[in-house]
Amino acid sequence: MSDAVKKYLAELIGTAALVLIGCGTVAIGGYAGELPLGVLPIGLAFGLAVTGVVYAIGPISGCHINPAVTVAMLVAGRMETRDATGYILSQLVGGIVGALIVVTILTGSPDYSIAASGLGQNGYDQASPGGYSLLAGIIVEIVATFLFVLVILGVTQEGGGTGPLAGLIIGLTLFALHMPFIQVTGLSVNPARSLGPAVFVGGTALAQVWMFIGMPVIGGAIAGWLFRAKVLSAD
Repeated sequence: MSDAVKKYLAELIGTAALVLIGCGTVAIGGYAGELPLGVLPIGLAFGLAVTGVVYAIGPISGCHINPAVTVAMLVAGRMETRDATGYILSQLVGGIVGALIVVTILTGSPDYSIAASGLGQNGYDQASPGGYSLLAGIIVEIVATFLFVLVILGVTQEGGGTGPLAGLIIGLTLFALHMPFIQVTGLSVNPARSLGPAVFVGGTALAQVWMFIGMPVIGGAIAGWLFRAKVLSAD
């Protein structure tokens, strides 16, 4: 197996694991209707999932498991366009695979209805956990992704990274971002994490997924540019 295929497979598996654990905590764990108290288990699930996957596949692919991170790496000049394209496609497929596993498990319960209970999908306006507007959602997804990717680029940069602690810091950052923002959009900061559930839920979730694809990419690209321009890089 070529190195490129190994990287793409790692990204697919890693993204699937993130969606399975994170969205599974919302849908299977039953915390969707427990906000704001549910923010703790949901945030921990996503944060710890990222931490675990970083150490599992980080040595293979760098563990982006997020198109916004890959776009940031591309803009920052840390990877080539060909690799970035393969990463993003693998991540999107991984998000769908992870959501499919969650759906398959949930169909084992006679009480589950995807229309009524959802799949941990993201949304704004009436689909927002707190009823927040599209504008609020746009601001949150750009700013939160920017901050998340900023941390990732910072702890992984050459000469300024944090070594073995990088995965823990990245996971804790994702956990922290859930605290203020989960009520606004459910917090995406990851197009693959949003696309997977939306594909199966359909309806409003699928109609709104454009925002959760576009805004995180913008936030990631801004962070990547700041590192490419050496505004925030250590060198």
